[in-house]
Amino acid sequence: MGINLLDEQYSIFEQKILAKGIKIDEIKNKLNAQRIETPSWGYNDSGTRFKVFHQPGAARNIYERLQDAAQVNKFTGICPSVAIHIPWDQVKDFKKLKQYAKSLGLKIGAINPNLFQDDDYKLGSICNPNPTVRRKAINHILECIEIAKEVDSTILSLWFADGTNYPGQDSIRTRKKLMEDSLKEVYSLLPDNKRMLIEYKFFEPAFFHTDISDWGISYVLTKKLGEKAQVLVDTGHHPQGTNIAQIVAFLLDERKLGGFHFNDRKYADDDLTLGSIHPYELFLIYNEIVDAQKDINLKEDVELIAFMIDQSHNVKPKIEAMIQSVVNAQIAYAKALLVEREKLVKAQNEGNIIEAEQILINAFQTDVKPLLEKLRLEMGLDPNPIKAYKESNYYNKIREERG
Repeated sequence: MGINLLDEQYSIFEQKILAKGIKIDEIKNKLNAQRIETPSWGYNDSGTRFKVFHQPGAARNIYERLQDAAQVNKFTGICPSVAIHIPWDQVKDFKKLKQYAKSLGLKIGAINPNLFQDDDYKLGSICNPNPTVRRKAINHILECIEIAKEVDSTILSLWFADGTNYPGQDSIRTRKKLMEDSLKEVYSLLPDNKRMLIEYKFFEPAFFHTDISDWGISYVLTKKLGEKAQVLVDTGHHPQGTNIAQIVAFLLDERKLGGFHFNDRKYADDDLTLGSIHPYELFLIYNEIVDAQKDINLKEDVELIAFMIDQSHNVKPKIEAMIQSVVNAQIAYAKALLVEREKLVKAQNEGNIIEAEQILINAFQTDVKPLLEKLRLEMGLDPNPIKAYKESNYYNKIREERG
């Protein structure tokens, strides 16, 4: 798109927004400050339970994963951190890894222990009836805290596949106590400048009961542990029809929303591109976050929310799909920032349901493309990240180098 046409479209957009009394510079500042963390495991080969499909040029180690993540940051400008998974991303020298990330304009983000892949974890990790296995799992989490110290990460991200497949397989209450005792030990050794985010998932790989199956269980655990423990919401980890926006609002108000694992789904934990199935739901989630920004008591908590992508791009080109997800997050946030808050509160107080709903719909239906393209130009970026990435020839380069 020519610069003149872009400027013309932005000018029309700006006039419409200013006519509503919305401060365009304030919106730009917030969009500029938006940060999305990408996952190292989103850049290597992945698959389903049935098949791993190899993609030529897919990253083979953490150094190549960081190289690919740097491309996402290069073309979006808002992805300067990368979550890592241990032992998938294990290296001998984490300080060297930290310096390498820095050389790419990146930093290491959340540390994710692997508590589901070893044969020992067949019956669970920190809820396993075998005390030797529980000790192994706890020690691995403590190892990840030490890694976090070395790379200056502030987040320990915990997801447990623990659960049972059959009634009577184990005592649910006993497992609850083992979970609490294990987490208390880990929490007691968590430095003050770090947070523990506890994720939940309602099923899979456990099919009868999962030890942390919903946000309520995660919430109760974090309340028992203390202020450094918060809930992590994976947008694909809910039963069909769950109102995720309500969960977000509740956790925000309780000051227990620690972060997100962003992805989309149609049926279960599909790990699809963010915004590809439920864009309105994503908008409503961001709407709750923007609404909380206005609350002086929650402002600092909102600023600490970790926005992370957790997706498995099995059939899409990995870097392009990651850029696509980041752009969709930008779109949802921009639209949420356009909600006419004062009018919305007035309509809500008057019980004007149609007006209140229409205010949200109007914001969601607003084309924010001119705003985001103008913002990228002001950031020194190409207005079209996916197109710019394709034209960079990076993909052809890594195909040749990596085979």
